[in-house]
Amino acid sequence: MTQSATGYAHLPARSRPVAQALHAAGASGQVRELPGSARTAADAAAALGCDISAIANSLVFLADTEPLLVMASGGHRVDTAALAARVGAGALHRATPEQVREATGQAIGGVAPLGHPAPLRTVVDTALAEHPRVWAAAGHPRTIFPTTYAELLGITGGTALPVNGG
Repeated sequence: MTQSATGYAHLPARSRPVAQALHAAGASGQVRELPGSARTAADAAAALGCDISAIANSLVFLADTEPLLVMASGGHRVDTAALAARVGAGALHRATPEQVREATGQAIGGVAPLGHPAPLRTVVDTALAEHPRVWAAAGHPRTIFPTTYAELLGITGGTALPVNGG
């Protein structure tokens, strides 16, 4: 049975394409709306009662001139020089809020790993594999969904790489 778009009407508008993409990908988790903001990894971890390192923090960078979505463990800072070398880019720079919205259709603080206007090249932090369940944003600062590291790699078509300097 397929889930109709009206089945997601209770979600914020920017979370609906994410819920549809999760369903289409056969993902196990569903989008949930939190009562408060999960705009930062710390906010999400506090709201969920989990370790910050189990939050898959969605960060958009420009690898040279192309958008690169990095799903980083909330416990890590991205080492841009090391990650640029790992992805074969000359430089890696944080995208502006406008560039993030253009690439993802979503605002900073709610960027999901899927449900974008077009697929994005994605890196998934290998540190997320340490957790049986990870949480990712779902298109809006108050929406999240549970997944696993393996599923996150699958639904994004991502590349597993460490994102910190180690």
